[in-house]
Amino acid sequence: MTNQELIVLFKDYCQSVLRYSQHTVLAYTKDLEGFMSFLEREDFGSFKDVSPRVAKFYMSEIASSYQTLTVRRKISTLKSFYHFLLKENLVNHHPFLEVKYPKNSKKLPKFVYPEEIESLLNSIDVSNDKGKRNYLIFDLIYGTGVRVSELCAIKHKDIDFKQRTILIHGKGQKDRYVLMNHALTERLEQYFLSTRKNFMKQQDHPYLLVNVQGKPITPRGVRYIVKEVMDQSSSFLKVSPHTLRHTFASHLISQGADLRSVQELLGHAHISSTQIYTSISKEDLKNQYLNHHPRARKK
Repeated sequence: MTNQELIVLFKDYCQSVLRYSQHTVLAYTKDLEGFMSFLEREDFGSFKDVSPRVAKFYMSEIASSYQTLTVRRKISTLKSFYHFLLKENLVNHHPFLEVKYPKNSKKLPKFVYPEEIESLLNSIDVSNDKGKRNYLIFDLIYGTGVRVSELCAIKHKDIDFKQRTILIHGKGQKDRYVLMNHALTERLEQYFLSTRKNFMKQQDHPYLLVNVQGKPITPRGVRYIVKEVMDQSSSFLKVSPHTLRHTFASHLISQGADLRSVQELLGHAHISSTQIYTSISKEDLKNQYLNHHPRARKK
């Protein structure tokens, strides 16, 4: 089999057997195509010919070109790929087995303070349908902590107004419920009664969020809306949909929410992914102390 055929085989396996998301499969495919280009450029032959020495050479090359997180992902892709090839008896050795992951520098997620969130929301003009929808987008992400892809996938049937919950179809086909506060629930009801109807016109589909043509909004569309709102506000903050998700988690932790509950609301598979927010809370506490305690400011 050719290198390209092996990539297609692994891609099909990820989609049909592992049931990975389209985004993950695309990232895996790009990583493998990048490695294939490297092999062709350096005349190292096919995937089947790769030796541990070639694997280490490739690692040293990408380590000088990419950030640590990207390098770790590429290693993970290649390790999974060769595990698959071994399992299918398509290779007789695993060249990346001894390759170690570079240490990941702990970078704290960016978040926004409560007063900054309020100022940002107040800057949105809600006198028209577009503004009302944009406000709802910000309120939904900050109020529930959903990922932008999950936000775009919400349908009318997923929302329980009585229980004030939304069924979220998360990563790896794992469903979870997120909660809505009273104000968000009322805003969502009003959106369905007027704003969404005005946008829909001749369109007919079950998705919650729509663009001005009435079509389901895309993750790219949400990112554009967030950027547009930020550009129009007087804020100097750099906010993305993911920043709002981080802010949701950070504010819960800082107000005393337990990690397991936040993990469930965020849809994290592992508690370690949620623990990073305790670091943010501690860092915030440290800054508050240094900025406000009289003796802390003394040199």
